[in-house]
Amino acid sequence: MSNQQPYGQQYGGPYEGQGYDPYQQQQPPAQPWPGQQQAQPYEDPQEQQQYTQQWQGQTWETQMQAPVTTPPPAPEPPYLPPQGSPAESPDAGYGPATIAGNSRVTDAQRARLEGRSPIIEPGIQPAALTAVLGLLLSGTAAIGSYTLVVPLVILQAVTAAGWFRLNGMWPARQGIALAFAGAVTADIALLAAGRENAPAAILGTLGVWVLLTLVLQLRSHADADTRMSGLMATVASAALAIIATGYLAADPDAVTVGAAAVAAAVLARALPLPTPASVVVALLAAAGAGIATGGMTDLGTGGALLGAAAGVCALIGHRVASYDYPSRFVHFTAGVALPLAAAAPAVYLVGRALI
Repeated sequence: MSNQQPYGQQYGGPYEGQGYDPYQQQQPPAQPWPGQQQAQPYEDPQEQQQYTQQWQGQTWETQMQAPVTTPPPAPEPPYLPPQGSPAESPDAGYGPATIAGNSRVTDAQRARLEGRSPIIEPGIQPAALTAVLGLLLSGTAAIGSYTLVVPLVILQAVTAAGWFRLNGMWPARQGIALAFAGAVTADIALLAAGRENAPAAILGTLGVWVLLTLVLQLRSHADADTRMSGLMATVASAALAIIATGYLAADPDAVTVGAAAVAAAVLARALPLPTPASVVVALLAAAGAGIATGGMTDLGTGGALLGAAAGVCALIGHRVASYDYPSRFVHFTAGVALPLAAAAPAVYLVGRALI
């Protein structure tokens, strides 16, 4: 039985070398159509494989893949203050905004960690600019209200810009423009209504501007914290700029005395003295300037009280402008304007009481 050959090989014929297929044997071979050439078999197996159609398709993964997890970020290195006693920076001198190793540490935070005060006073140059602007207010008040408007508008513009920068919001062009527009509106309303209607003109403008600021912030698409900080900064900036209109509402003699007192107080505060001594000297200089200029007006010796009151308000504004390690731009805007803007209510109220 082992010598038995396949059917094709045993009997020969067209099926020699091929396995027997009973179904194929039952069908007669196909006859070619007239004019059609009969296909010839491939003699080379590789040539036959070349013309054989191969199907390729995608397969489905049946194994579950483990989810890719992102490793948590490495913790930031803790801040280590430098060893030894920190070097004291000169007046109005500023170091880099950050320190090596932690880019989120500000100058104010670094000062606190190193045991230093984050308060930096504006210095002599901003004080000189404050004095020049104060003397301009003092001199133009004696000429007339419309002449006083020129330095007053400058003061209001610098106040609006300085307050936004003091709060770390720069550029905040829309808020600055809104606060400045409120101040100019208050000036126009006061000039139209007269000095006797000054409280209604100032407070009315302030109320309208607070409502306008609230509406604009409600229409903002920022997050809640950003809208709240923007609302507070805009309202405070507008309030300070509008309150500065008090110089236009006050008696011209009171403006002459009060603005001169602010100039003297800020210059004395910039002297290189210990803080308690500097404050005392500044108040004495303000009172002395009030007496000197009061003697040239109808205030007389009452100019000392007005000068002292304006000096106290000016020192408060000076302190606010020095808060939390401010920059040079803050000193040359808020540091210049806030002493004068803060003294405007005292000039109006005390001057009205004395005259």
